[in-house]
Amino acid sequence: MFVKFTDSSVSLVKNWLPDPFVFAVILTFVVFIAAIPLTQSSPMDLVTAWYGGFWSILSFAMQMAMVLVTGTILATTDVFKKYLSKLAGFSKTPGQAILLVSFVALVASFINWGFGLVIGAIFAREVAHKVKGVHYPLLIASAYVGFLIWHAGFSGSIPLTIASSTGLAEITNGALTQAIPTSETIFSSYNLIIVAILVLTLPFILKFMHPSKEKTIEVDTRLFEAEIVETLDKNNMTPAQKLENSKWINRALGVLGYSFIFSYFIENGFALNLNIINFIFLFTAIILHGTPIKVVRAVADASKNVGGILLQFPFYAGIMGLMKFMGPDGVSLAGYISQGFVNISTVDTFPLFTFLSAGVVNFFVPSGGGQWVVQAPIMMPAAIELGVDTARTAMAIAWGDAWTNMIQPFWALPLLGIAKLGARDIMGYCLVILVYSGIVISLGLVFL
Repeated sequence: MFVKFTDSSVSLVKNWLPDPFVFAVILTFVVFIAAIPLTQSSPMDLVTAWYGGFWSILSFAMQMAMVLVTGTILATTDVFKKYLSKLAGFSKTPGQAILLVSFVALVASFINWGFGLVIGAIFAREVAHKVKGVHYPLLIASAYVGFLIWHAGFSGSIPLTIASSTGLAEITNGALTQAIPTSETIFSSYNLIIVAILVLTLPFILKFMHPSKEKTIEVDTRLFEAEIVETLDKNNMTPAQKLENSKWINRALGVLGYSFIFSYFIENGFALNLNIINFIFLFTAIILHGTPIKVVRAVADASKNVGGILLQFPFYAGIMGLMKFMGPDGVSLAGYISQGFVNISTVDTFPLFTFLSAGVVNFFVPSGGGQWVVQAPIMMPAAIELGVDTARTAMAIAWGDAWTNMIQPFWALPLLGIAKLGARDIMGYCLVILVYSGIVISLGLVFL
C-alpha cells in the first residue's frame, strides 16, 4: 500500500506540477481573482497593491540570497568536500545512501537552511557517484527533506525575529512588546522533540520509497564533469595576480572577521540571527578557500543558483502585497484565511489551526519573514486573547511555513540547480513526506 501511494504521488506530481515560475504566476492570478470579491476592491486597486508588494522585501531577499551563497561557498571548500567524500564512503547500498543523505541534510538544515540545502545537494551528488543502483531523484528528494525542519533550527527567521524586540509591537498589532528568547522557541522541549522524531524517522520513510531496480534512475555523471582551472606559475605571475592568489589577504580578513565573531558571542551569548550566521559562513569560507581569487570563483559559481530566487521572489512579494491588501472593510485576504482558522479554534486546538493556516498561507508567501508579517498581526493577538502561549503560537507559524515547502517548489530551486534535476523529479516523494510530517508536527504542537 505504501509503495502504491508513493507511486501515485510521483505520477500525480509529474503530470500536474508546472515549472516553479509558472507555479508562481498561477498563484498570482488565483490570489488576484480571489481578492476581488473578498476584499471588495477594484482590479486596479489590486494591481497597485501587487506592485506595492513587488519590491517590498528586497532586504530580506538579499539576506536569503546571502545565506544561500555563503552556505554554498563554504560547502564547496576543499576541506568540506574532502570530508563529504569520506562520509559518502560509509554508504554501500542504495538504502544506506538514502539514510545517510537524509540524515546529513536534516542535521545540516537544523544548523542553517542554506547550508543544509547546499550540503544536502552536494553530498547527494557525491553519494550518487559512489553507490551504484541508487535512485537519483529520490536521493535528491532526501537532500531536500532536510528543509522541513529549517524553521525550527538555528536559522529559523521567525524565532530569530522575535528574539529581538525591535518592531514586534508594530508587526503584532501591539500583542508582543518584549522579545521571546530562543530558549522558549528553538530550544523548547516540544520543538526539540518534534525535530528529534522527524530526524530519526524520516530517513527510514524515504528508504522505503526506493523503487525497484527496473524503475531506478541513476545519476548521469557527465552532468558534473569538473571545470578545469588553469594553475599559474608563481614565477610568472603579474603583481595583480600575486595579490589575487595571496593567502595572507584571506588570513588577514579571517582575523578581522573572527575578531568580531568572538566579540559578538562574548557580548550576546548564543543569540543567532541571519546577519551573524551569514557573517560566520562568509569568513569561514574565506579562510578555507585560501586565496581571494578562489573566493571570487566560488561566489560566481554559487550565484548561478540564485537566479530562480531573483526571478520569483518579487512575484511572491507581489502575492504577499495582494494577501495583505485591505479592502473597505479593513480585512485582507490573508486575514480571511487566518481569521477563519481562529474562529474555529479553542485553547487546545489553536496551535494546530495556526500550524494549518500557516501551511496554507505558505503556498502564497513562501518566506519565513513574509509569513510572519502576514500572520503575526492576527494570530498573536488571538493567542493572547485565548490564553495560548505566544512562543508556541509563533513556532506553529514557523512549522507551518516549513511544512508545505515539501510541495512548494520555490525553495527547492537552488538544490535542483546543483543536482541538475527539475521540481517534478522530486516533489512526488516530498508529497508523501508532507502527509507523514504533518501528522507528527500536529500531534507535537497540541500534546507536547
